Amino acid sequence: MVHDLDPGIFKAYDIRGVVDRNLTRDAVQAIGAALGTEARERGVREIAVGRDGRLSGPMLRDALIAGIRSAGVDAVDIGLAATPTLYFATYHLNTGSGVAITGSHNPPEYNGLKIVLAGEAMYGEGLQRLHRRIVEGRLHVAERPGALRSADVRQAYLDRIVGDVRLARPMRVVIDCGNGVAGAAAPQLYKALGCELTELFCEVDGRFPNHHPDPAHPENLRDLIATVQRTGAELGLAFDGDGDRLGVVTRGGRIIWPDRQLMLFAKDVLAHKPGAEVVFDVKCTRLLAPWVRQHGGRPTMWRTGHSVIKARLRESGAALAGEMSGHTFFNDRWYGFDDGMYAGARLLEILSREADPSAVLEALPDAPNTPELQLRTAEGENFAVVDALRAVAQDGARAREVFAGAVEFITIDGLRVEYADGFGLARPSNTTPVVVLRFEADGPAALARIQDDFRRALRAVKPDAALPF
Repeated sequence: MVHDLDPGIFKAYDIRGVVDRNLTRDAVQAIGAALGTEARERGVREIAVGRDGRLSGPMLRDALIAGIRSAGVDAVDIGLAATPTLYFATYHLNTGSGVAITGSHNPPEYNGLKIVLAGEAMYGEGLQRLHRRIVEGRLHVAERPGALRSADVRQAYLDRIVGDVRLARPMRVVIDCGNGVAGAAAPQLYKALGCELTELFCEVDGRFPNHHPDPAHPENLRDLIATVQRTGAELGLAFDGDGDRLGVVTRGGRIIWPDRQLMLFAKDVLAHKPGAEVVFDVKCTRLLAPWVRQHGGRPTMWRTGHSVIKARLRESGAALAGEMSGHTFFNDRWYGFDDGMYAGARLLEILSREADPSAVLEALPDAPNTPELQLRTAEGENFAVVDALRAVAQDGARAREVFAGAVEFITIDGLRVEYADGFGLARPSNTTPVVVLRFEADGPAALARIQDDFRRALRAVKPDAALPF
């Protein structure tokens, strides 16, 4: 039993912590044993394991595999691999199960685990179940440990994409891998697709010496924008630390955020799958749902979180899904998991038919909006703050007073208040003690008015709030 196991590493969507502080070798070995035990109970015989480029990856891989094998379950080590390559391996190797050892876009001292078991992403209660197994000591110890083998699936992954995606013409593209693990595959992929490629920070280096590998923040895209403009490339693609998210910039230096990327993908998918469902998270633009309907699709707003979206996709059979953070899920010609490199390939396929790809991207519907803002709170307080806001919205008279002019209150994930001319969102982050805020409106005056409503509401429920807007 691991007596010092920190329950805080079991997050909403994955397992994550600081290496040697709360994500220790012993903790990861125990998690492997718990996962192996659950795998046995579900008839899973083999689990694929891959790791990103973090310096702690080899040590945690050895610990995880030792734990899996201790339960009598076989392990297959696919080595250095982006998270979507690990997901692909669960299909290619017919394991149906796998673990990506990755800290995603977190700082270098972090690492973590993204788990798929029997074809389903493990999150929420599934991760808590692993935690309880460990704490209660309900771990199977096999008389003979499971077998271990190695497999290299990188070429099969690349071949699968290159065999699926066809560019109408060669394109001039800059890619920025931020020294994340996508650098081990993305350059080879886009060259094989016929791109004239300029590479930025594609050397895998778990210290991330150039910039943080997170395309959700504009400061991490500065080098990409400058290089696109300097080289005259048609556009730029950026990837996060484990390669499952995509960032896009145009020749004009504009960032095309993922909800607008999803518009382009939806139009393309719906052209050959009319009536298909398109799923997106609560942080996305209000212009997305009418766009999907206009192009013959069925829009569905859903909760934020890559594991949550994957589960919805699996249940509904939707053709496409995406979220504002940059995870895009193609259930059309692909497997339904989030893959920044595949999404980039599909984007190039669409844009290669156009004379001016940047103009096409910049012409997508847009409205004045804020980036993702964060109200910092004490641990756990973010949920209480949002619960209090929801209570205001559910009190008819109070709601009309505080959110004057609101036409709808959406509470599937936090509180999203829809107005005739915009929206405001407050939701508790499931990974850090913050309230995530986002605003969009038809114009600056409407944006300011909606923010005023939220400012009053937040100060009423948290008078000491240091508001980020």
